[in-house]
Amino acid sequence: MPPPEDEAAVAAAPPPRRELLGPGLITGASDDDPSGIATYAQAGARFGFDLAWTLVFTYPLMVAIQEISARIGRTTGRGIAGNIRQHYSPWTLRGIAALLCFANTVNVGADLAAMAEASRLLLHGVPAWVWVALFGIGCTLAQVLFDQRGYASILRWLTLSLGAYFAVLFAVHIPWGQVLRAMLLPRGSASVSFWQMVVAVLGTTISPYMLFWQAAEEVEDTRAAPDRQPLRRAPGQGTAELARIRLDTAFGMAVSNLVGIAILITTAATLRTAGVHDIHSGAQAAQALRPVAGEFAEVVFALGIIGTGLLAVPVLAGSAAYTLGEALQWPVGLSRPLAKARGYYASIAAITLCGAAINALPFDAFSALVWAAVVNGLVAVPVMAVVVRMGRDPRIMGKFVVSRRTMLLGWIATAVMGLAAAGMILSSLFAR
Repeated sequence: MPPPEDEAAVAAAPPPRRELLGPGLITGASDDDPSGIATYAQAGARFGFDLAWTLVFTYPLMVAIQEISARIGRTTGRGIAGNIRQHYSPWTLRGIAALLCFANTVNVGADLAAMAEASRLLLHGVPAWVWVALFGIGCTLAQVLFDQRGYASILRWLTLSLGAYFAVLFAVHIPWGQVLRAMLLPRGSASVSFWQMVVAVLGTTISPYMLFWQAAEEVEDTRAAPDRQPLRRAPGQGTAELARIRLDTAFGMAVSNLVGIAILITTAATLRTAGVHDIHSGAQAAQALRPVAGEFAEVVFALGIIGTGLLAVPVLAGSAAYTLGEALQWPVGLSRPLAKARGYYASIAAITLCGAAINALPFDAFSALVWAAVVNGLVAVPVMAVVVRMGRDPRIMGKFVVSRRTMLLGWIATAVMGLAAAGMILSSLFAR
C-alpha cells in the first residue's frame, strides 16, 4: 500500500502517452474469425441482401457493449470475471464462466476445423486431423512463447486477404439501390432458418468472448506500464483514457462490421445470383472471390481463413482461460511468465485441446462454423446483461460509471439478442 502522498500523486498524474488504437482494434479484427466469415457468407447465399440491416443496426449496440467492457477493465484493473467474483454471487460467477468456456471451446473447435479444411485447399494430400493437431498445438505455443502483440501484427498481414471481398464489390454488378434498402429497412420471416441465421449473425458480431477479451486487454495494458494505474486509483487519467477507449472501440468494431457487410454482399451478388443458396464447403464459399482472384480464389480464401483463425483461436482460448483464472483466483495474463501462471497457460492448452477433440465427431465443418455463431448468440444474452449492470454499478466503477445513453444502448443490445434467441426457439417449436 503506497503512502498517502504517493496515492495523491498517482491520482493527479497526467494521462500517459500511448497508442490510440489497441485492444479495440485487436478485438474487432479477431471478430472476423472463420466462424464469422462462414456466417456472413451463408447469410448472403441463403437470404441475399435481406440480412444486411443486422450489421448496420448492431454497430452502435456493438460499440456500446464493447466500450462498457473496456471501461470495466481500465477502471478497476480487473477483468469481468474478477469483478463478478468480488461483487456478485458465486452462482453468477460459475454460471457466466461455464457459459463462456463452453461457447469458446465450441468456437475453437469449429475454427480449427475450418482452418484444416482451408489448408487442404492448398495441400490436398494431408489429412484434416493432422492440420487440426498442428494448428491447435501452434496456437497454444504461440501464446506461451511469443509476444502477443508481435504475433497479432504478423497475422494481420494474412487477414489482409479479406480485402479481396471489397475488391469484388467493384468487379461485379451490385444492385446498390437494393442493398441500401436492405441495410435501412429490416425484413423478417417466420421461418426457422431465418431466425437461426439472425441469431448466428448477431452472435458472431457481438460474441461473448469479445467482451471478456477487450476488458482483459485493458487490464494487461495497464499492468504493462508503470505510469498507468486503474482509473479508480488514478482519476486524473480518466478523461484521456476514456476518449481513447471510445475511439479505439468505435474504429475496431467499424472494421469488423465493414468486413462482414462486404462478405455478405459479395456472396449474395455472386453465389446466390449463380443459384447457390446453401454453402457446404470452403471450396464452394471461395468461389465468391473468383471475379477478382480467378483461379487463385481458393488460395486467397484459404489464407483469409487460416490468418483469421490463427488470430482468433488464441483470443478465444485466452479469454476463456482469463475468465476461469480470475474465477479461481489464479495469476492470469499473457504478460506473466509460464512459471508464475501455470494454471492460466494450462487452461489455454486444455481449452484448445478440447476444441480440437470436438473434431473427432462427424460434422460438416462449414455448418459447424455457423452453429458456433448460434451458440455465441444464445450465450451472449446473460453475459451482456451482467456486463451492462456492472457498467452502472458505482461499487465497481466509482465515479466512472457509464453514461445513461451508453447503458441504454447496452440494454437495447441485450434485448435484441434475447428477442432473436426467442424468435429462433419459438419458430422451431411452431415448425414441429
